Amino acid sequence: MFQSASKAMMITAAGSGRKRIHRTVVPALAVLLVASLAGCANLKRDSVTVGAIPDDYRTNHPIMIAEKNQKIDLPVGAGDRGMTGSQRDTLLGFLDGYDRSAAPALTIAIPVGSANEIAAAAAGRDFARLAVASGIKRNRIVMTSYQSVSAEASAPVRVAYISVKAQTDKCGRWPDDLLQTSENKHYADFGCSYQNNLAAQMANPADLLGPRKSSDIDAENRSAVIDTYRGRGISDEFLGNSEVTY
Repeated sequence: MFQSASKAMMITAAGSGRKRIHRTVVPALAVLLVASLAGCANLKRDSVTVGAIPDDYRTNHPIMIAEKNQKIDLPVGAGDRGMTGSQRDTLLGFLDGYDRSAAPALTIAIPVGSANEIAAAAAGRDFARLAVASGIKRNRIVMTSYQSVSAEASAPVRVAYISVKAQTDKCGRWPDDLLQTSENKHYADFGCSYQNNLAAQMANPADLLGPRKSSDIDAENRSAVIDTYRGRGISDEFLGNSEVTY
């Protein structure tokens, strides 16, 4: 009888011990699971940080919007009397890039102390008149002068203005030999010419910063389109053969 009682006490003690062990192990496993998940989260964040090495041509050669000095030198002969036809065409082509909404100052610099000083002064005045006729405000034109290097040579008339341009860095950067690297990444000059061409095609660099405001609705044209649609019903293009041929 005493043996049975002692066995029962041992079994009860063992059972309660297992319960205590079970109750202790469960919170410990939960803590380990949370710590492992936190470790995975840290590992993921670190891998993104380490793997964020720029390997995109848009990142390596970004298009930047900055002010750029647009200038042209118009040669003037010592025997010229005012603006010539070729000078007129060249100047008009140069002024096509002038932003009349921003209206920057247009500087016309006339050489002083050169062999063509008198002819250059006459041509410069004609250049100013042509600029006004092309839509540039008179108060935005600045007539100035610069000292010629040689008194025996003819110096050009310099016309310049500042404009906002989309531009990127210069191409032709080859810091590494392509045959001496085993990394599967773009080379340094990759995409540079494409970015330069895209920047040169931007008529309004502000388009890269955000969309323009929607233009006003042409109510008359909209009404005409709706009336045509109502009167015609289905267009002739959809009444014919529906097969698509290539």
